[in-house]
Amino acid sequence: MSTPLVEAKEIHKNFDVGGHFLQREKPQVKAINDVSVSIHEGESFCLVGESGCGKSTLARTFMGLLKPSAGEIHYRGKRIDNLGHKDRMPYFQKMQMIFQNPYASLNPRRTIQKTLEEPLRFHFPDLTDKEIGEKVEEVMTSVGNDPSWGKRYPHEFSGGQRQRISIARALMVDPDFVVADEPISALDVSIQAQVLNVMMDAQEKRKLTYLFITHDLSVVQHFGSRVGVMYLGTLCELADTKTLYSNPRHPYTQVLLGAIPTLSCEEMTHTKLTGEVPSAMNLPTGCVFHNRCPHANDRCKREVPLLRKLDDGAAVACHALEEGRIS
Repeated sequence: MSTPLVEAKEIHKNFDVGGHFLQREKPQVKAINDVSVSIHEGESFCLVGESGCGKSTLARTFMGLLKPSAGEIHYRGKRIDNLGHKDRMPYFQKMQMIFQNPYASLNPRRTIQKTLEEPLRFHFPDLTDKEIGEKVEEVMTSVGNDPSWGKRYPHEFSGGQRQRISIARALMVDPDFVVADEPISALDVSIQAQVLNVMMDAQEKRKLTYLFITHDLSVVQHFGSRVGVMYLGTLCELADTKTLYSNPRHPYTQVLLGAIPTLSCEEMTHTKLTGEVPSAMNLPTGCVFHNRCPHANDRCKREVPLLRKLDDGAAVACHALEEGRIS
């Protein structure tokens, strides 16, 4: 297989929280624990899981907004997480991000025109005002926005319009890789499909590669080419979208897919989880899901499962599946 466009290798990310200044070991939130992900050119890779599982932390680590506590980030085979700010500048142009909240991600004091011009002036200082204006108009039109919006301010637009402006801002510098951190979760359901269609059209026209963060599994089935399922900072299953939805292997994935609403009650296979999500400050030993898993045994409580590749190309971290206790 070709070299991945972007790759995370054995990423760990811990955050210090509180503690006395004389303490040798301060309390830490272990947000990401030994996660490895490869995303190939042209993919729409979706990362799913419940709130607090580390999806956004991993996305920001990819983008360089957070530095990993351990592990490496690679872009086209070159390690970039250890580069200084100046050396990483070319990668900032090639890797852009769409944030979750369109009401907070746009500067309320800047017109839309100034907001969209800023990344061009920063990354391409030799462009003339005319070239910048033409680029802004071209990108705005490509995502379904009226170029005349440039004179207005963010508060004059609806949530869906703001998010399309945020998409335009990410596309201004012609990136290869776009991280979309729950870009539709703050929008009305009627607007979500419009924003998704804009993103899919942009991918087709501009040959984009997406890392799409979401907790909405119905969106993943429509948008994603490959899916990673996270639980409490670990990657528990990785598969292409069709395989994951037709044959989920990990018990947590099965519970997530079983919770998707269906029109027919006969099709519902909802399994209720017992117990509470453990604290990321005090992770369980062994498999982090064992205290909620109906198939857990003593080995699950002692030994951390490895992500093992299966015959159909999926990869699953589960002792019960490995031992044949579940199919």
